Amino acid sequence: MFVSGFTVIRNAEIMGYPIVESIRSILPLVDEYVVGVGQSEDKTKQIIESIGDPKIKIFESVWDKTKTQGGLILSEKTNEALDQCQGEWCFYLQADEVVHENDLVAIRQSLEKYKNSEEVEGLLFDYVHFYGAYNIIGTSRSWYRKEVRIVKRSKNPRSVGDAQGFKIEGRKPFVAPSNAQIFHYGWVKAPAAMGEKNKHMFRWWHGNKYDESFKDFAYKTAYGLRYFNGSHPAVMVSRVLSQDWNFSLKRGTSDWDIRDYKNMLSDIAEKITGRRIGEYKNYVLLKKHRQRSLKCK
Repeated sequence: MFVSGFTVIRNAEIMGYPIVESIRSILPLVDEYVVGVGQSEDKTKQIIESIGDPKIKIFESVWDKTKTQGGLILSEKTNEALDQCQGEWCFYLQADEVVHENDLVAIRQSLEKYKNSEEVEGLLFDYVHFYGAYNIIGTSRSWYRKEVRIVKRSKNPRSVGDAQGFKIEGRKPFVAPSNAQIFHYGWVKAPAAMGEKNKHMFRWWHGNKYDESFKDFAYKTAYGLRYFNGSHPAVMVSRVLSQDWNFSLKRGTSDWDIRDYKNMLSDIAEKITGRRIGEYKNYVLLKKHRQRSLKCK
């Protein structure tokens, strides 16, 4: 069973991405790791090369700076990297996503379990979203709970939109659980660095418009933030320990906006009904009885 990892990256230093930690987190699981490196104003390519693992295959990618609508450039570049993969299973990590070493066995077991299934087209991961500090996570419906990060190359998957998910022949992929998590660190860095990152990312959605809020970025105590009591992936420990800014939760609603109140009402409805009504999903999760039948084939 040949497994490919793949990602895209541009301006890793400027954006403060934990790209080295991200790549290293699944190197024990993959047979190759394809990295599309866009033209950068920093030492991004040298950073990837410094990992020094022969599994890593770098190719240079040109990002068209005139494509500034809806973040579509991200799926375009992701598909370039996917097309370079040789494995039957292709494991996609964005530059701010990391896998815990404790989950590698479970992921390997899921890959083996569904490798011969014609129906299972991808594997679904639970998400842990960090916000503001390495000990705080977002749990409201503003944060997606699950997403597809492993796909079967034979099904011709395509990254879509701003590269959050995949489609197969224009439809949502049929997936099974990976029984693992993705640790998402996209919203954890010093406030000034977070504002700078947002400024650079904003242009891929809205062109060269400028918002003064980037300069004075500050984290807000939104509804649904909780303290994180688990362990971080080992590759992230040095970053976690190097946090040199403060952000802590506080009681009260002074930072809340209308979306926070809507999220609170949504949580109340979910507790009553047992369902998260209106939740957007980029996938179709196969029923458990279907998964059992597939396993028996």
